[in-house]
Amino acid sequence: MEKMRVQKFIARSGFCSRRKAEEFIKQGKVFINEKPVKLGDSAQDGDSIIICGRKIRLVEKKIYVILNKPVGYTCTNRKFSGEKNIFDLVNIKERLFIAGRLDKNSRGLVLLTNDGDLAQRLTHPKFECCKKYIVELRIKNKATLTGGHPIRVKLRIKDIENNFLKGVDINDNENMCVIAKVKDVKYLGDNRFEIMLTEGKKRQIRKMFKKFGCEVKDLSRTEIGELKLGNLKQGEYRYLTDNEIKILKSDSQH
Repeated sequence: MEKMRVQKFIARSGFCSRRKAEEFIKQGKVFINEKPVKLGDSAQDGDSIIICGRKIRLVEKKIYVILNKPVGYTCTNRKFSGEKNIFDLVNIKERLFIAGRLDKNSRGLVLLTNDGDLAQRLTHPKFECCKKYIVELRIKNKATLTGGHPIRVKLRIKDIENNFLKGVDINDNENMCVIAKVKDVKYLGDNRFEIMLTEGKKRQIRKMFKKFGCEVKDLSRTEIGELKLGNLKQGEYRYLTDNEIKILKSDSQH
């Protein structure tokens, strides 16, 4: 096997994502043949690679799993006492990581895999992999969204749509600006929106609506690229078909 960047090797081993591997390298937690690793260093099969005190190797079998995450479960490889974790729902012994997390109060499509290259292409903003979300707002006072007048209903919705496309500052710190945008937004009626993202900052959708005085009642991810949640029940998972894997890899390279 030809040499590759250490962070890519780590991702292919299934230990963590490439971006997380870069963090570990910067923190001095990665060693090759007992020597500390720097960003830019390469590795090959046969090298002794230790990360966070654990020896890794390339995975022989790639695994791709789609899970319908319920509300109340955390998306992390770390286990916290008293918290429900999505890996509690998946009976797979191999170490997997999450290609696109959802916050604890959100639900829907989550992809689990040990294919670090694919996970990188699905989650890194530069690859612009599109993800679809259905968002329902909690309207305590109907005037919040409608403005209390039929004519202003369209104006209020259009204001949200236009600003979501142009960009919304979601940082609560007045001294720092964090602009979040959506790829597309569509009002579906009954206080529901369809949102398309190609990048996702932490709790981005919730924070964007909050800027307009709107609280998210329900947030569900239904698609990642061409991969669709379909009729998979909440809390259940299944392995991707060969055709789904082929399409997903093809989409991630565009």
